[in-house]
Amino acid sequence: MRSTPRHEAVPAPTPAASLVFTTVLSHGPLTRVEIARRTMLSSAAVTKAVRPLMEAGYLVEGVDEDARPSLGRPANAVRVDGGRALFIGVKVTGDEIIAVLADLCCRIRVARHSPLTGRDPGAVLASIATLVQELLTEADGFGVRVSGMGLAVSGDVDRAAGVVRYSPFLDWRDVPLAELAGTVTGLPVTVDNDVRALTVAEQWFGAGVGLSDFALVTVGAGIGCGLVVHGRVVAGAHGVAGEIGHLSIDPLGPECYCGNTGCVESIAGDAAIVRRVRETTGLPVAGVAQALELAHQGEPGAREAYTRAGEAIGRAIGAVVNVLGPQRVIISGEGLAAYDLFAEQIRDAFAASAFGTAAQCDVMTRPLPFEEWARGAAATAIQSFIGSSTSSRSSDDAAEPHPLARQ
Repeated sequence: MRSTPRHEAVPAPTPAASLVFTTVLSHGPLTRVEIARRTMLSSAAVTKAVRPLMEAGYLVEGVDEDARPSLGRPANAVRVDGGRALFIGVKVTGDEIIAVLADLCCRIRVARHSPLTGRDPGAVLASIATLVQELLTEADGFGVRVSGMGLAVSGDVDRAAGVVRYSPFLDWRDVPLAELAGTVTGLPVTVDNDVRALTVAEQWFGAGVGLSDFALVTVGAGIGCGLVVHGRVVAGAHGVAGEIGHLSIDPLGPECYCGNTGCVESIAGDAAIVRRVRETTGLPVAGVAQALELAHQGEPGAREAYTRAGEAIGRAIGAVVNVLGPQRVIISGEGLAAYDLFAEQIRDAFAASAFGTAAQCDVMTRPLPFEEWARGAAATAIQSFIGSSTSSRSSDDAAEPHPLARQ
C-alpha cells in the first residue's frame, strides 16, 4: 500500500498555535477577534499562530458578508479548509468493521462496511487492509493525501503505546494494533478505545462543542463512558477511566464476566438483557432484537428486564454526575433502540441518585450510527495529526494533546 509521508503535519509547533487551530476547527469560521476571545490569547499571538496555518493552506480567510456593518474594514472570518487533508477511521465491532474516509473537518466523504470473518488479529487486519485500500483509491479521486488512520476498539486500549490490552468482544490481549496496522497500511495509525474516540468526535464536532466538562454514556453490547474534564478527554493513569459498565451497583446481582457481581453491564448490557428475558419468560430468545420485540409486545418478563437495565444505567449516570459534576451527559449507542422502554427508569434512577444540584445536569440522548463511531476514530487521527508537530509535551499531554478553548 502507498504510505503517507510521516513528517507532514499541521504547522502548529506551539501549544498556542495548536489551540488556535483546534478552536477554529470546532467553532469556526471565526474572526481573529473571536479567536482571541475564545482562546484568551493576545491579538499578536493569534496573528502569529494563524499566519503559518494560512500559508500552508490549512486555514483560509474570507470576508464575512453576513457580519453586521461597522466602521473600517469588514471582519474576515478564518476557517479550516476541510479538503486540505483526508483521514481514515475504522471501528471494529464483534461482527463487523466499519471504515470511513473523512476530511480535516471530520465530515464523512465515503463509508464502507465489511463483515468480520474471524476475530483473530490476523483476520481483522486483513479485512482492515482491504477496506483501507478501497478508501485510498477513493481518496485518489479527491486528489488529496490520506494523512493518517484511527482505529477504535472496545475494551482496555493503551493509546500511547498503540496496544489493545484487553478487548472482551474480540477476545484480544496485548495486541500491538497500531504497529501491525501501520505495517499493513503504510499509514500513521492511532489506536484508541471506541468510546473515547467517539467522545473526541463529540467534543470537537458534536454535542460537546464548547463544553469544558461532559460525559458520553454508551449503551448496547457494552456500557461505556467517555469523560471530558477541563477540556480534556480523560484516559486515567491506567487507561480505563470511565468504565462505568463495571461499576458494581448490586452486590447480590448477576456475575459479570469481569469477575465482579452486580456490574452495570451485567444488568444493562445487551447480553445481560437477553439472558434475563430468557430467565423470566422461559422463551429461547435468540438475541437482542427478539428481546426488544417481546418487550414492545408487552411481554412482562421482557419489560422487566429493560426496567432493570434502565434503573442500572440511571444509577450509573448519577454516580458519574456526583463525582465529576459535568455540564452535560450524552446518552448514545445502539441500545437507544430500546430507549422508550427504559427512559423513565433512567430519569427516575438518575434523579434519585444525583446529589443536590447535580440533578440539574443536562442529560440528553443522541442516537448515532456505527459510521459515527468510525468517524470518532478518524477524529483521533486528526487529533494526532495536529499534535504531531508539537514535541515538547508530557506523556499525558501526548495522549490528549488538544484541549478545546473554554467559552
